[in-house]
Amino acid sequence: MSRCLFIAVLFAFTLTLAAQSQDGPKNATVLIIRHAEDAGSGHGLSPRGQERAEAYKNYFQNFTVDSKRRKPDAVLVAADSKQSHRPRLTVEPFAKAAKLPIDSRFGNKQPTDLADELRANHQGKVLLICWHHGQIPALLRALGAAPERLLPNGKWPKAVYDWVIVVSYDENGRLVPESTRRISEHLLPGESQ
Repeated sequence: MSRCLFIAVLFAFTLTLAAQSQDGPKNATVLIIRHAEDAGSGHGLSPRGQERAEAYKNYFQNFTVDSKRRKPDAVLVAADSKQSHRPRLTVEPFAKAAKLPIDSRFGNKQPTDLADELRANHQGKVLLICWHHGQIPALLRALGAAPERLLPNGKWPKAVYDWVIVVSYDENGRLVPESTRRISEHLLPGESQ
């Protein structure tokens, strides 16, 4: 009997902690993009990907959502690997223009560690994250957002490069659903609608 009571109390305590935990960084906006178009081989960007990376300089310097300027205060990317430097290469022109360092401490399969870092050290900021499309759903979940609400079938399509996922948090680090959405960039000719 005491074992059942202990388990019940532990379960209730766990539910209470989960209910009180924050989803993301307090008073923050997180902008998530996929790396730009990849070259057919190697770890770099195609000419169109390089064009997109260059276009991001002005795009994020003047980024607005709901008529509010949301220029990034920090840039975070999936760490370079033997297969890909694309996340870093995608945001490098913007980061240089904005005089922001690029934080590449977390590997592509470490979205939970990245989310923990954002909650601990990036409150009150606009954060630009560039990641690999296959891990963006896991990153969204780690930040308390439902990928199924923001992406078709909860996945980032392989052929789509021109979306920004905007994830907003209130003063308690709770997701603000009405300010969380997917935006089409319309940066380059032939972009999705």
